[in-house]
Amino acid sequence: MDEGFGRLLLFPVFAAVGLLGTALAPASAADVSPWDSDSHSAARLIAGGARQDAGARVLRAGLEIRLHPGWKTYWRYPGDSGVPPILDFSLSENVKSINVLWPAPTRFSDGAGGHSIGYQGSVIFPLQVVPQDAARPVTLRAQIDYGACEKFCVPVKAHAELAVSGAASTQDAPLAAAEARVPKPTRIGDGDVLSIRAVTREAGDKRPRILVDVAAQPGNPVALFAEGPTAKWALPVPEPVAGNAPGVQRFAFELDGVPPGETPAGATLKLTAVAGTDAVEASFRLD
Repeated sequence: MDEGFGRLLLFPVFAAVGLLGTALAPASAADVSPWDSDSHSAARLIAGGARQDAGARVLRAGLEIRLHPGWKTYWRYPGDSGVPPILDFSLSENVKSINVLWPAPTRFSDGAGGHSIGYQGSVIFPLQVVPQDAARPVTLRAQIDYGACEKFCVPVKAHAELAVSGAASTQDAPLAAAEARVPKPTRIGDGDVLSIRAVTREAGDKRPRILVDVAAQPGNPVALFAEGPTAKWALPVPEPVAGNAPGVQRFAFELDGVPPGETPAGATLKLTAVAGTDAVEASFRLD
């Protein structure tokens, strides 16, 4: 955890309704909810045009978080410190399901010798919304808990409400750009521009170690992230190591952070590789 989370009472959150207001482009009231702002960040819902998926109409929307310069928030797995966003849509109307997509994150120092995983500046989490009744309107109501962090972290609670019709929107372009940043599902060994070539397990000094080879286009720095089968797992952030072939970056991490009472044998890990504008994810079973 960022050390600031241990001192939250020293840093109260102040309302700042005008945060970033001069920097935000005007948009149709039907396409966005009002910003819910504090002194370091702001959150809102946006709506996009619908799409067809296997013959069903899926509504496209997004949760947008904007951060003050130098501040950050976190991915679904925050790394060595931080807290993932918690998104609650239970008060929404006429919603059968909502699938939250996570754009490729970046790795940054947590200020305490470790590394966190998340976003700086701004991020849009795309939402795939399936109505309960396609003939009735949909209203999204989001309760959002997230961390906004610089040298210290502030817990933020935001609320947003937006009617989503599926009509063409002023937010279609930024929403499509966020969707394009979502890692593409793949399999170990598949892919051309970016691929997770191989995963091996070897004995370590204290714990087994996982080695992962990632191939990417020359000149593109590569980052790799590893997640366990549940949120209770806390795997280390993979580190680049020597021993890779030309055009391949090798990463390693120990099988640390396994929940008490659980064994890694038979567990499925999710690996996410990011290089430039490309990102892929693949699953690997620990045998």
